[in-house]
Amino acid sequence: AVVGWDSARLSMLLAVLDTRCALDFGRHDVFLNVAGGLRIGEPAADLAAAAALCSSLFDRALPNTAVIFGEVALSGAVRPVTQTEARLKEAEKLGFKGALAPASAKSKALSIDGAETLADLIAWVKRADG
Repeated sequence: AVVGWDSARLSMLLAVLDTRCALDFGRHDVFLNVAGGLRIGEPAADLAAAAALCSSLFDRALPNTAVIFGEVALSGAVRPVTQTEARLKEAEKLGFKGALAPASAKSKALSIDGAETLADLIAWVKRADG
């Protein structure tokens, strides 16, 4: 079930995680809910949704000090998104200390973990100490 996000986008993410990363979500019930009744329609949320899915699958809490964003391609690549600099500045204002973002993202104030592919995301989630 999906609330607040495009169900077709979730299906695509699950397929890419299965095909490119050998993560089998097929044996699990998958629920994705965007908090606060919001509706997210931009691809920049792909990486955050994938992180949430992996966090659940690996039973690893994500750090509440990091913001996560980036578009996920069918190849499993993490693509840059519009307004990256503005997103990072806003994250800093909101008190975030770090970010998992496309590898091209740069910030003087936040510690950036750059992701080129979903493999980078998976490694980051497995290291997470949230």
